[in-house]
Amino acid sequence: MDGDALIQIDGLTKRFGSFTAVDHVSFDVDRGEVLGFLGPNGAGKSTTMRMLAGFMPPTSGTARICGHDVQTDSVAARRMLGFLPEGAPTYPDMTVVAFLRFCARIRGYAGYGIDDRVECAVDLTRLEDVLLQPIETLSKGFKRRVGLAQALLHDPPVLVLDEPTDGLDPNQKHEVRALIDQMAPHKAIVISTHLLEEVEAICTRAIIIAAGRVIADETPDELRARHPSGRLDEVFRALTLPEEERDAA
Repeated sequence: MDGDALIQIDGLTKRFGSFTAVDHVSFDVDRGEVLGFLGPNGAGKSTTMRMLAGFMPPTSGTARICGHDVQTDSVAARRMLGFLPEGAPTYPDMTVVAFLRFCARIRGYAGYGIDDRVECAVDLTRLEDVLLQPIETLSKGFKRRVGLAQALLHDPPVLVLDEPTDGLDPNQKHEVRALIDQMAPHKAIVISTHLLEEVEAICTRAIIIAAGRVIADETPDELRARHPSGRLDEVFRALTLPEEERDAA
């Protein structure tokens, strides 16, 4: 296997009773890649991200981060991972700085190490003006940036970001995308998103998933070449139509 692969997913499957949410998904992500993970609602994107992050056990298959199995070697895997899940950070009554210091202690930092890591994460995510505010008082956009800050706190080699720009205004989206672009050469980054503009702006590769299965794994340029219009939205629509509609089309 490629020595640069920091993420390895092999046959990942998740069933809930008779329903298969993720169906034998396999892919690797190398250092320097920004992978856009796309699909319609209910396609299995967030379920795949949770299994990759070790928050949900798979029914079968494996996921590894920097060679560590997220189920059998979970502590070592999570040390290598920064994860931004759906929704806002927990502990809404905490101030931003208290929450980030708490996260740093959980990550094993102490003393000046906590100060250094929090300062760096705050600087990267532009949170200086809200440090002393309780998280519950923040806008959706600022809550998202707090979530991103905790994911970056320990400078991990792997980032898994579920809708990282959700709730951000256009300027904030630009800042977060610029930050991802800046970090990209040194990390393997997976971005689960429904925003095709996000893929156009920052992703070097895109996987499209539908009904729990990978139906495309190509660069954005290769995907655009699939449709006469050269438009990613048209390709996405064509690939994710229900099977009976695709046959009719």
